[in-house]
Amino acid sequence: MTGIKTSALVLAVRAALLGAAGFTVTLQAQDTEQEPQENKLETITITAQKRSQTIQEVPISVATISQERFNAIFSSGDDITALAVKVPGLYAETSNGRAAPRFYIRGLGNTDFDLAASQPVSIIIDDVVMENVILKSFPLFDMQAVEVIRGPQGTLFGRNTTAGIIKFDTVKPRQDFDAYFKTGIGSFGMLNMEGAVGGGLTEQLSARLSLMSLNRDDWVSNSFTGEKNALGGYDEKAGRLQLLYEADGFDVLLNLHARDYDGTSTLFRANILSPGSNKLNDNYQRDTVAYNEGRNNPQSYDAWGASLKFNFALDGMTLTTISALEKADGGGIGDIDGGNPTGPGFIPFQAVTEDQLRNLKQLTQEIRLASDTNQALSWQTGAFYFDSSFEVNSIDGFFGATEVFHGNTSWALFGQTSYQLNEQLTLTGGIRYTDDVKNFSVGQQNVDGFALVIGAAQIQDYAPIKVSDDNISWELSANYRLTATSSLFARLAEGFRAQSIQGRDVAFEAPPSVAAAETIRSIEAGAKSDLLDNTLRLNGALFYYIIDDMQLSAIGGETQGNQLINADKGVGYGFEVDFDWRATPYLTLGGGFSYNKTELKDDSLTVAPCGSGRCTVRDPVNNDGQALVSGNPFPQAPETILTLNGRYDIPVGNGEIYLYADYQLQGKTNLFLYESAEFNSNNNHEAGLRIAYINYTHNFEVGVFGRNVTDQHNLKGAIDFNNLTGFVNEPRVFGVDFRINFY
Repeated sequence: MTGIKTSALVLAVRAALLGAAGFTVTLQAQDTEQEPQENKLETITITAQKRSQTIQEVPISVATISQERFNAIFSSGDDITALAVKVPGLYAETSNGRAAPRFYIRGLGNTDFDLAASQPVSIIIDDVVMENVILKSFPLFDMQAVEVIRGPQGTLFGRNTTAGIIKFDTVKPRQDFDAYFKTGIGSFGMLNMEGAVGGGLTEQLSARLSLMSLNRDDWVSNSFTGEKNALGGYDEKAGRLQLLYEADGFDVLLNLHARDYDGTSTLFRANILSPGSNKLNDNYQRDTVAYNEGRNNPQSYDAWGASLKFNFALDGMTLTTISALEKADGGGIGDIDGGNPTGPGFIPFQAVTEDQLRNLKQLTQEIRLASDTNQALSWQTGAFYFDSSFEVNSIDGFFGATEVFHGNTSWALFGQTSYQLNEQLTLTGGIRYTDDVKNFSVGQQNVDGFALVIGAAQIQDYAPIKVSDDNISWELSANYRLTATSSLFARLAEGFRAQSIQGRDVAFEAPPSVAAAETIRSIEAGAKSDLLDNTLRLNGALFYYIIDDMQLSAIGGETQGNQLINADKGVGYGFEVDFDWRATPYLTLGGGFSYNKTELKDDSLTVAPCGSGRCTVRDPVNNDGQALVSGNPFPQAPETILTLNGRYDIPVGNGEIYLYADYQLQGKTNLFLYESAEFNSNNNHEAGLRIAYINYTHNFEVGVFGRNVTDQHNLKGAIDFNNLTGFVNEPRVFGVDFRINFY
């Protein structure tokens, strides 16, 4: 019976979508005449503390991305890493194509590329944590809000949030009918489509169906095989169906979502750096690679999930439960050396690796009880359970195939309370107890590569590993209102990242590695203000943090490994500023700046740098050839980030023409734990542009856009164990798009 009802409901939603398409002409805007532009900023409501509050009253450094900015950033079909440097203090990169993104906030992240990597930046989509790196790459569409919550968030959001959180909330069902459809075409055969339809099905039941399709043709040629336009494309589809039932005293929201992705892994490019320089050389051609292995780097992932959220209204409080299940499978292969035996440049040996994620299953359950009154005292308390398991199969062209199994079970109890002492001062405190257990074991090993022929590889018998730890995280904060539109805040917080197990090296005849849990103590203070008659919003914060037993990934180098290590300490300090200014009724400016100074502090910490003669190591090297890295910045931690955006509106009849532009500048960034002349970047920058016409009478928008409009070629990452291999940013894209809304 359940399947019959679900099918009927899906048909009903489809019928609503088709009906909307038939009423393009008759559906009108809520106001057919254009309203005069109001020269004030809108109030921003966020849920950084799991309750609705204005951004100005939350004693945390939070940045948001408006729907307009979001649509501009992702207009060319970029994946989630397009958020990099769009917000002060936020960075993202990947060496896994459109999957397995790596995020950094205030300089803190994890450069581990493995499918089992643990990260200190948590991704939350519709109140559900996306723990595995593949889950973190779920496509973004039909979004209501994006919040970047900086600093440790362990009290309410748990472990593995030592750097912060990126929180995404999709548009939810409601009784009022609304729908939209948008499409875009552009460079490299880009064809994107997205749409949603929602409204009431009965007086108590509403639904929303959201669909997305992103396509780009292959545009990179393989000069070694002679294949034209053989790599670089993708075909990604995703959908979401939400059902909301509302009754007296309770509501329930069902969220079903799925993804189907086929594309290209990251394109590694051999010897595009020259010894002693971090500049791209003549071996680099954006639209050409020279691969003899890797089958042109294909990549494919499927994922689906479901969540069920209940809200029960009790006397002066609300009980919330969120149950969620996420699953994923897929894999990819890459020509890691970035070339072939003849070049480009000198390539010591050929390297190709394939990774397969199998049977990923994540189950989460949260129960939360929160006060729901206007009293001076507000509180919330709850419990959280997490269970995850998956397999990773690594296939190397030299050693063969190895299968490893990962499991993780965690539970927590938490509570937070706020008390308004008077009209100016509000104090908040919170605490969380977490128990975390991880398991690891080695499955089937097939030594069938060249190493077997020469006797260089043997099947190793590694005992299963089980590690566990518990932790108490806490926070204290104060918010003091200077005026009705300005406030000061201060916050002390302690969080932790649970212990980690990395088994990738088993595939390369090395034992798995374990990193102990890391803890962070953070202090920040800042100010938030709405100035100039609510036309200028200016928020800023200063921060300082110390990480004990900092988890790091020693990747590549002469040992060609991927080992977890703990540094004694890591220190970070700096500031961030966010602003939005409605300069005139027709001109809006925004942006911000961040400074992040990070430093490793461990006199005994060493890592294997690149092989002799392959790069210019700037760190001291001991007798074993290991680089001493104490005093170095964290890897992939931009020292500065500048982001600017602006929009100018020109009223025209029943609509307007607007010009939107954005610009980002990334400061000094070291790519690895050790420092070298080659593996770093400075002053990477990109710009975007959009010119569009909006018709308010018929609710449509048509525009032209460009991303990376100046066609910058920015070094994003590198591989150091073979040659001076690098990979770069996305190419310049121009396009045209169209959107129509129905009400």
